[in-house]
Amino acid sequence: MKPLSDRTQNIAASLTVAIDTMAKQMIAEGKDVVSLGAGEPDFGTPKPIQDAAIDAIREGKTRYTAPVGILEVRKAVAKKLEEENGLHYDASQIIMTSGAKHAVFNALAALINPGDEVIIPAPYWVTYPELVKWLGGTPVFVEAGIEKGFKIDAEDLRKACTPRTKAILLNNPCNPTGAVYSKSELEALAKEIVAQDIYCISDEVYEYFVYDTEFTSAAVFPGMAERTIVINGFSKSHCMTGWRIGYDAAPAPIAKIIGKIQGQATHHPSNVAQYAALGALSMDKSNVHAMQAAFRKRRAYMLERTSFLSTKPRAPEGAFYLFAPVSDYYGKKTPDGRVIANSIDFCSALLESKGLAIVPGAAFGDDSCVRFSYAASDENLAKACDRFEAFVKELS
Repeated sequence: MKPLSDRTQNIAASLTVAIDTMAKQMIAEGKDVVSLGAGEPDFGTPKPIQDAAIDAIREGKTRYTAPVGILEVRKAVAKKLEEENGLHYDASQIIMTSGAKHAVFNALAALINPGDEVIIPAPYWVTYPELVKWLGGTPVFVEAGIEKGFKIDAEDLRKACTPRTKAILLNNPCNPTGAVYSKSELEALAKEIVAQDIYCISDEVYEYFVYDTEFTSAAVFPGMAERTIVINGFSKSHCMTGWRIGYDAAPAPIAKIIGKIQGQATHHPSNVAQYAALGALSMDKSNVHAMQAAFRKRRAYMLERTSFLSTKPRAPEGAFYLFAPVSDYYGKKTPDGRVIANSIDFCSALLESKGLAIVPGAAFGDDSCVRFSYAASDENLAKACDRFEAFVKELS
């Protein structure tokens, strides 16, 4: 048999997906497992969204549409971006996608030529570097450790740029760290992005979940509209993870290319999901505010319960993740003699011995930490924290 695609075989599988799958398999086998691995809100999809989807089905709105999506939905997205973010897009610049991950792929596919470099602040979402590599680009990591608040600055960006730099991929608020760039921090980065004449892919899917700060889109600053692709979706904000619906908002020439990509690849996302998204855009934000209040409470609980760690976690400014430092415990042993050498060892032993699934920081480019998702019930968070503390205190 002839060999399969080297480009595809050389990308890594998602550790977050792998751990969530492993935890679900253990649960299916009857094992007592608490999983804080997946970034999935534990609330149900709001009824107005369900109703919009059901109405679309009953009204027979199930035929092919344009590859970029339903015009009515794209107009509603453009209106949202105008009213909430101060961004000015025509509906022709909005491309509906099968989730925000698909939107990131579209953006990278529209920009990258073989050998192009894409700057990725680390820690980063697991999918970013693998998509860059898959498309023939080179990910360039810029370290943003806990001592820097998990953020890079304009000087870091300037030093990382080379003649081959094509774009920077920003995740704000950030998965896995919960870091949020302030308006002034983003403004400084934007000036450097313009000065370097590179593109910006701004993944803003957690925009509604910020604490004690305000969210600002990277595309709002001078010179940025023509070089920024905004990524967003409905999975997190409206509890629609399984609906698979997101969007790219892009400069007109890039939007045209993305439309061509989608026309030859996936075509448009599900009509039903698009009409559900229209329902989400039409409803008030009461469900979002309720989730934010719940996540704020859970964030405080997680910070309190992990305060026993030798190095205390940094309070996340957004999203719903706690990125906790655990490298102080590397080199120690579990009661059965297993040596913990890194974050993968730590999480594997924790899952096997205590039935708690969290994600190793190595998946995100920072092996010193582990990621908890606190998008889970209060009961499960309490169980998880009990198991985590017991595991750490048994290390010797």
